[in-house]
This record gives sequence, structure tokens and C-alpha cells, in this order.
Amino acid sequence: MYNGQAISLTSIDNGVVELRFDLQGESVNKLNNLTLKELGEAVSLLEETPDVKGLLISSAKPAFIVGADITEFQNNFSLTPDALKAWINETHKTFRALENLPFPTVVAINGMALGGGFELALSADFRVLAADARVGLPEVNLGICPGWGGTVRLSRLIGTEAALQWTLTGKPQKPQVALEQGAVDAVAAPDALCQEALSVLQAAITGEKSHAQNRARKQQPLVDSAAVRTELADLQDQYGKKLDPNYPAAGVILATVTQHSTLDFAEALNTELDSLVTLAHSDSAKSLIGLFMNDQLLKKQSKRWCKQAAPVKQSAVLGAGIMGGGVAYQSASTGTPILMKDIREEALDLGVKTASKLLDRKIAKGRLDDAGKTAVMDAITPTLDYKDFWAVDLVVEAVVENPVVKAAVLADVERAVPDDAVLASNTSTISIDSLAESVARPEQFCGMHFFNPVHLMPLVEVIRGSKTSNQTIARTVAYATAMGKTPIVVNDCPGFLVNRILFPYFNAFNRLLIDGVDFQRIDRVMEQFGWPMGPAYLADVVGIDTLVHADHVMQAGFPERMGHDADVIAEALLAADCLGQKNGKGFYEYGVDDDGRRYKEPAGLARQLIADRVTQSLDISDQEIIDRMMIPMCLEAVRCLEDGIVETATEVDMGLILGLGFPRFHGGALRYIDTLGLDVFAVKAEANQQHGALYQLTDGFKAMLAEKRTFY
Repeated sequence: MYNGQAISLTSIDNGVVELRFDLQGESVNKLNNLTLKELGEAVSLLEETPDVKGLLISSAKPAFIVGADITEFQNNFSLTPDALKAWINETHKTFRALENLPFPTVVAINGMALGGGFELALSADFRVLAADARVGLPEVNLGICPGWGGTVRLSRLIGTEAALQWTLTGKPQKPQVALEQGAVDAVAAPDALCQEALSVLQAAITGEKSHAQNRARKQQPLVDSAAVRTELADLQDQYGKKLDPNYPAAGVILATVTQHSTLDFAEALNTELDSLVTLAHSDSAKSLIGLFMNDQLLKKQSKRWCKQAAPVKQSAVLGAGIMGGGVAYQSASTGTPILMKDIREEALDLGVKTASKLLDRKIAKGRLDDAGKTAVMDAITPTLDYKDFWAVDLVVEAVVENPVVKAAVLADVERAVPDDAVLASNTSTISIDSLAESVARPEQFCGMHFFNPVHLMPLVEVIRGSKTSNQTIARTVAYATAMGKTPIVVNDCPGFLVNRILFPYFNAFNRLLIDGVDFQRIDRVMEQFGWPMGPAYLADVVGIDTLVHADHVMQAGFPERMGHDADVIAEALLAADCLGQKNGKGFYEYGVDDDGRRYKEPAGLARQLIADRVTQSLDISDQEIIDRMMIPMCLEAVRCLEDGIVETATEVDMGLILGLGFPRFHGGALRYIDTLGLDVFAVKAEANQQHGALYQLTDGFKAMLAEKRTFY
């Protein structure tokens, strides 16, 4: 009947037709412009074809439809509001035509039906869901709302409050929840999905099930009464309190759903459409969609490395401390057995205990059973010697951050492993090239910088030394990927990528302290900007001793920019035995009150140490604090890209988001510059020139500005 590049129509028997999605050349089905065009043609053909009694909608791929094609979003969302509405309305027409076909329609949902894919499914009369499948509307995570009727049809099917729970979180829903709430009509075993869907369709054809009733239900608004208006206002108040204003999509979804709940179907669709157009042009949506695209790029890069990598069947970690124990847990829990070596039995015991506690937490949350814990623990082999290292494919060295100690350990372990084994140093500051001098095979040596805590932080910097081979990088990237991490390949320099960009931020913080700006206020302002914690609190979490050590490395590496022109408050704190959260004393004091509750309060000693060193007392606005903190960080990000530390703006920004918790809605340092506008950022930087070299625009930036180029 119809055979396109994404869709086919096939007559089965007894008047039943199957519309099957199978986007050629792609691993998944997505509603790109080609698919939507063919869907419109197929539905038009069905409208004109006599003797059709029912339509089965299915997928030939492991997932039904994962959503709209986000790669096309950026082009479509750059359209004028009227042009964007016209584009969206074309799909509305197709979905409405599908919804109004003169015979029943049933969709068989396998794998995932997300976003536009689920909106399409909602346009059918009946939905049958595989028992291992998921459905949902995750658009809020991209800074937008559903735009093809998702909030309208779903809220009429399952109720306003349930629809808000789905759309405000964006989480895919399990089959039982979807069935109980009324979003789907049946759940079937995966291997019986199409058979069950055909059974439902046959019942609709014979009249045993009423497709007309289902259609009416999807279009029926709530009665506009005083009681309903009060209920909707209560929902707005209840859910509105939990929303983050930095992510406006959730607030718009809340307002949209509560507003259109009492409107007729056509008006409700227009209300949703207006909301999508508004959000599509927001800075938050541009950043969050950009992040999605960045994440896809990183995955493609990792896949390319993994394809050329020798597998890691057995790994090892040297050092059973916080980092080493975390690496052992992560490796074993993701399927790669690991040797955990230390020189002290008590250190090994602590490493094993740490892994056991992390597994117990998963058991408590219902994400693991005792047998699963046993399997993971069996994959961690504590050892005091190298006798079993003959079978190791990759070693992560995670001993103390001291170049002399690391060099000695690397030289020792290299003699114990096979000739083709990879050695990787987990270091946050020490030059990979300098450490490579201690090994006989520098081409098989690289950096592998995990972030703490290992089990929670997604980023791993894979650092290439000047002699590191592509095979070594490939194997290390493959191992990091197998551990469930996101690796970014970085060229060697002091601080690598993330810490190199972070320390100008701390340098700016120190300058503000010396200028008399209270650290608690700086924390508040930067947290309002979107950081998970302000710089003073972050310093305490990192550890004042770790901070000072890394700062010395950065000063030595980049003395012209990262030196200090006044006292360093962190050094004064360290001299006063303030280590941050490690010993409960830092910029803040930490402890437990008489009721057993943890507390954090500004430390009087910190305030006194700062007061003794303040050179002036500035009258400064919150925006000026943000500018003084962010300009050095953003300019160092620019320098990292210009210096070739990484290849793309994507890697710079994703490194900051995954490694530092850079505010997602700002999209990363380079996206933040683009959003402000390079001209606006330049004016801000030039207004702060007096604060030193960290605030000076690079020649490359000036060239971009003159040529009206952007980072994305």
C-alpha cells in the first residue's frame, strides 16, 4: 500500500492494515521531518482507502519512537514565532487526521515511546504497552514542553494532577503505572505484544470495545466550575513551590496544563502550542538542547575510540584510599574484575568496607539484592603484592598526590604487568609527561582523572601525554565507558581541563575576599546564579589542603595569570589547621547539634583571618560579584580551546558540567558567553581589566568578536 524510507503500510487481513515505523539508516525511530512527511502521506492514503476496518501501528526497531529529532530542533526553533507555529501545526493536522480516521486504531508500544513518540501514541484510540517498555514526556529536561498535544491528551486521559507529575519530572513511566492511571489500555508480554494489540483492535472492530468512547474521553475538558478552579489553583500552588525559577519550562508546563484543563480541545492545543513557542526561544531551552547535542557528540567520540580498543578484561588499582576504593567499586559493579593493591592491610580493609557500604545502600533502595552484592564483592580482589598482576590489562594508579611517590609506584607496577598493559595515573594536577619519565613504555601511559566521589561523578578526564599512543587512549576510554563514565580526552597541561578552568574562579574569589566582600554573601550570589554550592563551601568540600596544593601547581604552571597579588585566604586557613569538612573547620564550621542534626555555620576564625587581610571595603552589586567570579573562568575556558587542550567547545562545556556541576541551564562557560553575546561579555571583561591578567581578552577572542563568530 505504501513503502517509504521511514514508514510502510501493509494490508494484513480482514480489513486490518499495519502502519510500521522503520527509519532506514538509523538505529532508532524518531519523528524527523522525513518521518512526519511520510506519516502525513500514509494517513492521507488511509483516509482515501475503502474497506479498511482497523489500523495497527507498530515499530520494526527495538524501541517504538524515541521522540522528535532533536538535531532538527535547533533549526526549527530559530524560526520566527509564526513560522514555528506553522511547522508545529503541520504535525497537529497529521495527528488529528490519525485520531479521526473512520475506523479504530491501536498502537503497539515496544521499548520506548518518549516525547513526540508518545504524543503520536496518544493520538491512537488504544495503546498496548510491552511489559518491559516505558512511556513518557521528557521535554521539560530540554527546557521546553510537549507541543503535539501531549499535555492535552494525557491530562484528559489520566487527570490533571497525574499529568503534571509526568510532565514536570519528565521521567519515563513503568507499564503498571501507565496502566493503572489510564495512559495505556493493556500491558502485554514483549513477545506477545503485537498479538495482544491485534486482539484489542479486533475487539474494537467488533464493537466489544468502543473507540468512539476513547476518542471522546481524550477530548473532554473539566467542567469550568468554582470547585474545579479552586482545585486547579491548589495544584498550581502545591507544585509551584517546588520549582526552580532557573528552569522556566516546568513553571510554564504547570501554568499551561492547569489553564487548558477546562478549555475545549482545539483551544487547549493552541494553549500548549503558544507555550512551546515561548519556551523554544528561551535561553534555557537553547542551553539544555545544546547540552543534549553535546552529550550525543561525546558518546559518538567515545564509540569511535571504543571500536579501536583492546578490551579490558582484568583491571587493577593501586591505593585503597577514597579514590582507589571508589575505582574498585565502580569497576567491579559494572562488570570488570579488579585487583585492589595497597601496602597496608588496614587500608585494604577500609577499601573493601567502602565498597560494601555503597552496595548496601543500593540494596536498601531496592536496586540490588544480596546475590548481586556478593557478585560485585567477589570481583574485587584485595592484595598486598603484585603476584596476580601478570593478567592485568589496565592499571589505575591512585596513590597519594605526590610526584615522587607516584613515579616510584608506576615504575614498580610496570615490571609486574604484561608488556601491552596500559598504565593510567589518577592525578588532578601532576603533569603526565613528567610522570611518563618514570616508565619504560611512555606510549602506554596516560592520565585517568576520576572525580570524587567516583561512584557519583560522571566525568573521567583521559589525559594524553606527548608520547601516549592512540591505542592507549582507546583502551582507557573504553574502560571508562565500560565503567559507566563519560570520558573526555584532554591534552596534558597543569590542571588539565577542569581544574585549570576552576582555579581562576577561586583566584577571583580570593580577590573579592581581600576587597572586603563577605564569603557568605558570595556563596549566596553564586548559588543563585545556579552553582550547586558557592566557592567558600566548595573549598571546604574539596579540602583546604587540597585546594592550596592545587593552587600552587596552577601558579607554577601559569604564573603570569594565576599568581596572587595579595594574601591567599586559603593558605591562612590551612596555617590555622582549617581543612574544611575534613576536620570540621574551614570557611564554615561543621558539626552535629544536641539533637543529632548536622549544621554548617560561618566560622568566626575564617572571618577574623579575612578581616586581618582586607585592603578595602567595596560597595559592590550582586551582578558585579557574578561578573568578577565568572569572567576569569570563562576566559580560561576560551584559552583551553585556543591552546588545543581539547578539540571542541562541546568538550570544554561538558567537562565543566559533568566535573564541576556548572549550571546546566547556562550550558557551560562557552555557551554562557554565546548567550550573553561576545560583545556584551567583552564589555564586562574590559570593565574589570584592573583586576589583572585573568580578566584580559585573548587575541583569539578579539578575532572572533571582530568576525562576529560564536562558539556554537
